[in-house]
Amino acid sequence: MATTMQGVVFLGAQNLELREIDIPTPGPNEMVVKIERATTCGTDLKGYLRGHRLFREGMIFGHEFAGYVHAVGSNVTKWKEGDAVVAANSAPCNVCFFCRRGRPQLCVEIEQRMNFGAYAEYILIPEHITSQNVHRKPEGLAWEYASFTEPLACSVLAVNQIGIELGDTVAIIGAGAQALMQLQLVKASGAGRVILVGRSHGRLETAREMGADVVFSSLDHDPIEHVRALTEGYGADVVIESAGNPTTWEQALLMARKGGKVLQYSGLPGGTQVSFDATHLHYGEITMMGSFHHTPRTIEQAVNLLGTGQVDVRPMLQGTIGLGEVEEGLLRMKRSEVIKLAVDPRLN
Repeated sequence: MATTMQGVVFLGAQNLELREIDIPTPGPNEMVVKIERATTCGTDLKGYLRGHRLFREGMIFGHEFAGYVHAVGSNVTKWKEGDAVVAANSAPCNVCFFCRRGRPQLCVEIEQRMNFGAYAEYILIPEHITSQNVHRKPEGLAWEYASFTEPLACSVLAVNQIGIELGDTVAIIGAGAQALMQLQLVKASGAGRVILVGRSHGRLETAREMGADVVFSSLDHDPIEHVRALTEGYGADVVIESAGNPTTWEQALLMARKGGKVLQYSGLPGGTQVSFDATHLHYGEITMMGSFHHTPRTIEQAVNLLGTGQVDVRPMLQGTIGLGEVEEGLLRMKRSEVIKLAVDPRLN
């Protein structure tokens, strides 16, 4: 029986290396999953390009995956070898200040409870995740689509938080995977019309095919003026920023109507300062909020949405690569050649 595996190791910004490493052994309350598919992610891309406070030098990269249970610890009774599962990349402590207030995504230990290692043949699932954030893969759901569980759960939390009302006009800034999942979620929540603003015409056409009522490129129109023109001069009821730069954060506020809501979804580099139009925010009574990560409940919701087909992620996955191609795959994402890629460890 093999005792080593291949894994993509993070060595710093723009420095990944495929290495032969030991297959992990689970502790009494842990499990090891043999990865069938992982998926590339915008967070991985940002971390690869500029580093990230959570990405430690020498760690195995990646965090979206699905696979078979390979081994379980002596105290694990819920799962057995051969079970097809998906797992989150974290789980809350459930006892801290924020967990007790129903905000487990803000758990004071959440950054220490993150788990990475999806770009490999096997991954160790620590006790806190094994006990509460592992789910059975829905039967009939392909491995690569099951790997969308974690990113979809983040968008589920965001859409749950912002509160779509029936008939709302929603503007989404961005045309990446998160924006395309949010498009489907706000439609399912009762949005009457969804306007999606992006840059790449190819991605915008994908958004149109996935149900966006209006799509346009910020290269062709001023985003604020065009959204207002499409809404009788008022602005959208709800705006979701999913592009991830200070300019689009500023634009999101100005796209919202008086009394509207703005969700700043995409993270920016630490210390980034963004300017807002205080007059529009104050006198327009705009509600603006952020959204971070996921919860055990939204992980469960994401599994169900993928399993029932209520969220279709197929158009976002644009090819399959091996572990040795992860770095080039991330660069293809940067060049907007693909939205996401599946990673098959067996191709190496």
